[in-house]
Amino acid sequence: MLIPFDPVERARKVEKIVMKDGKREYYRFRFAKYYGGIATADAVGCNLLCAYCWNHNRNLHPERYGEFHSSEDVANRLVKLAERNGRFLFRISGAEPVLGERSAEHVVSIIENVEETVGNARFILETNGIMIGHNDEIVSMLSSLRNLMVRVSIKGWDDESFNKVTGARGEFFHLQLEAVRKLKDAGVTAWPAMMFDIFGMEGLYILAELLEPVGVNKEEIELEYLELYPLVEKNMRNRGLL
Repeated sequence: MLIPFDPVERARKVEKIVMKDGKREYYRFRFAKYYGGIATADAVGCNLLCAYCWNHNRNLHPERYGEFHSSEDVANRLVKLAERNGRFLFRISGAEPVLGERSAEHVVSIIENVEETVGNARFILETNGIMIGHNDEIVSMLSSLRNLMVRVSIKGWDDESFNKVTGARGEFFHLQLEAVRKLKDAGVTAWPAMMFDIFGMEGLYILAELLEPVGVNKEEIELEYLELYPLVEKNMRNRGLL
């Protein structure tokens, strides 16, 4: 049984593991099919432990996986992947990119390095939004980037569902909604996403009501669909989600 934890405190602890002298741990670089094709850097280390996460074990034990890469190296690898495939869309995946100000600075540096090489680059930041909702300084850092788009993956529609999915304490659910609000207020292109296979239409309508005050309508919520890998199925059954 997973004891509910503080995801802000966990973010600080994980950041100390996966960040070293401005470098972050990554375990692979690839061109992925999503978004019509996207150059992807797969990192390790997250402040949540979502039942449906395909990278759960690497995020549970980030100290066991990956190698440290500078922002310049990550940017160079991503640009080469993009040039090889003729698609100049970029992202960091597999983990939470923003665990605190140090990892946020690393992300900003990657995006700036990519933009210097590829003028028409677009970068999608996939995040759970917890630390963005918690720390206004991170919002300020991200708002300086001209080609950034932020996809906030909302893990539920209330405290209870958030806890069941993530393992984190339910009262931190609101930070995800705060992240969407703060990013939009700062002029950053941002939208929410939710795992439709788990939350269904009821969850979608509840989440839409929660997001309406921050200027998001139901049609703007991206619907994610479950990829039921063996580990994902096991974790979801253990949490009572299947």
